[in-house]
Amino acid sequence: MGDAPSGIRVPLIEEKEATGRLAELYEEVKQATELPFVPDMFRLVSTRPDLLGVVLAGYRGIFLDGVLPRRTRELICAWTSKVNQCPYCVGTHRFFLQVFGGSEELSEAIEAAASVDDLPVDERTRTLLRLLTKLTREAYKITDEDWQSALDAGWTAEELLEAFFTTSLFNFITRMVDGLGLGTSVTASRISQQDVPAGGDA
Repeated sequence: MGDAPSGIRVPLIEEKEATGRLAELYEEVKQATELPFVPDMFRLVSTRPDLLGVVLAGYRGIFLDGVLPRRTRELICAWTSKVNQCPYCVGTHRFFLQVFGGSEELSEAIEAAASVDDLPVDERTRTLLRLLTKLTREAYKITDEDWQSALDAGWTAEELLEAFFTTSLFNFITRMVDGLGLGTSVTASRISQQDVPAGGDA
């Protein structure tokens, strides 16, 4: 078993040391993420392949299909990570946001923004992100009026359900990443250190 990077509270099994079901899951992770390595977020639960299977199912639920464009889902993930002050996840999903067509200006604004109003997005998107910020910080205060405002802004109920699912799952991910000691630095994210492909993938 490989040593965990400094500050991480659980052992991370290296890919070359994975056997059996864990090795299978590692291959599934690489296929799902289209990365040549297994991100450390997944390796946090590498000593429990049963839990890793759940995390991977959640990832697939967010990213592999859906009614929202991948760029919108990555924006939601990056912004939820920012609200939760998780540098690891902010860096990771700022990278993916640009890969899937988000501008460098938007990516950098997420890093520096104090509120949704600081982001270079249209009012329809601001309405959604304000609602998702409320979902992250105080979900119990969401009202029918909040939901209706998002509908009035042009979001469908199906899109809002997917946005709520994505945000809720990312609240789980950031808490796991932060609580287990991975989330303290953007440099801990190997994904964020990759070069964004020219042109991205809209």
